[in-house]
Amino acid sequence: MMGFAIGATLLVGVTLLLLLLPFRRRPANADFSRQQLNAAIYRDQFAELDRDRAAGALSQDDYSVAYGELQRRLLEDSSVEATPAATTLPASRIAPLALALALPMCAVLLYLTLGNPAALSPPPPEQKFSSDDIERMVAGLAAKLEKEPENLQGWAMLARSYKAMGRFPAALRAYERAGKLLDSNAELLVDYADALAASSGSFTPKALEAISKALQLDPANAQALWLRGTAAFDAKRYDAAIADWQSLLALLEPDSEDARVVEGNIAEAQAKGGKDVVPKKSTASATAPAFVKGRVELASNFADKVSATDTVMVIARPTDGTRMPVAVLRVPASQLPLAFTLDDSLAMSPDHKVSKFTELLVEARISKTGQAMAQAGDLLSAAQTIPVGTKDLRLVVDRVKN
Repeated sequence: MMGFAIGATLLVGVTLLLLLLPFRRRPANADFSRQQLNAAIYRDQFAELDRDRAAGALSQDDYSVAYGELQRRLLEDSSVEATPAATTLPASRIAPLALALALPMCAVLLYLTLGNPAALSPPPPEQKFSSDDIERMVAGLAAKLEKEPENLQGWAMLARSYKAMGRFPAALRAYERAGKLLDSNAELLVDYADALAASSGSFTPKALEAISKALQLDPANAQALWLRGTAAFDAKRYDAAIADWQSLLALLEPDSEDARVVEGNIAEAQAKGGKDVVPKKSTASATAPAFVKGRVELASNFADKVSATDTVMVIARPTDGTRMPVAVLRVPASQLPLAFTLDDSLAMSPDHKVSKFTELLVEARISKTGQAMAQAGDLLSAAQTIPVGTKDLRLVVDRVKN
C-alpha cells in the first residue's frame, strides 16, 4: 500500500506542476505600477500648462488656478495609491490555488468510486487449524447442542464433522438427533447411509433404507445412485447395479474422469453378470509377463489418519490419459503394508486387461468410504508409470486429496 501511495502522490505532483506552470509566467511590464503611470500623466499635464502659458494661451491667473487643481488631484491620487491592498487574493492566484486543492481531492474520490480500495490491503493470512483445534471446536459444538436439542441444523453439522473425522459411531448418533431434518433432506440421508456403511463395513438394511428414502426425495441424486449400485454389485445383483450406474452415467459429463470410472464398473458388472461382452484379441506378446507387483506403504506421519475399516485401492490405468482403470485391487487398510499383484484377474473389463498393455500408470488410494470416485480427504500416493512385468514397485501414501 505504501508503494501505491507514493506512486499516486508523485503522479498528482507532476500533473499539478504541468498545470500550474503557465500561471508562473508574468508579463514584461508587470513591474510598471499604477503610481508610476499616474506620475507620468501628471508630468505631461504640467508641461502642457507651461506651454500654454508661454504661448499666451493662458493668463497668469488661469495658469495658477489650473496648476493648483493639478497639484490637488496629484496629492489625492498619491494617497489612494499608498493605501494598503485589500487582503483578498488577486484573480491571477485564485485559479492555481483552486487547481492545487481540487485535483488531489478529485483523484481520491474517483479512485474510491471506480477503483478497488480493498486491494490495497494485503489479504489476511490464511487461518490454519491443527487437529487439536478441530477437536476443541467440535467438542464445543457438541456441548452447545446438548443445551439446544431442537437445533436440527446444528446436529447435522456435528454429524458431518464427526464423519469427516472418521468417528462414525458418534456421527450416527448425531445424524439420528437431526430427526425430521434427516428424513426430509436427500443429501443428509445419503451422508447418513454412507456413514452406516463405513461404520459396519457393508451396506446394512438400515443403510439401504436411507438410500431408498434419498432417491424417493431426489431420484437424480448421484451419490445415492452410486451407493445403491455399489450395494447391488456387492450382493451380486449385477442387473440392479448396472441399472443404477447407467442412470448415474446419464448425469455425468461425457468423457469425464467420473464417467469413465462408472463405465468401467458397468463393464465389470456386465462381465460378472454373464452379459455379452466380446473380448478383443490382446496385442501384447503371449510370452510377456502380464502383471505388476509391488508394495503399498503408509508414510510415518500418516499413521494416525487411517483406520482399519478404511479401504486401500491399488489402481492401474493406461498411460494415454484414459481415466478408466485397467485393474483395481481393493483390500481393508488393516492389511497395510500391502504386497500386491495386479493381473488380468483384476481387469475392469474383459477387453481391457493388463496383458493388453506394455506400460501402466499405477497409484494407491485409501478411502474412508470405499467409493470408486476419489473424494476430498482421500489419501494418495504419487502415480508412477512403469512397464508391465515390474516386480518391485513401491507406492508410498503420503498426500491428501483436496
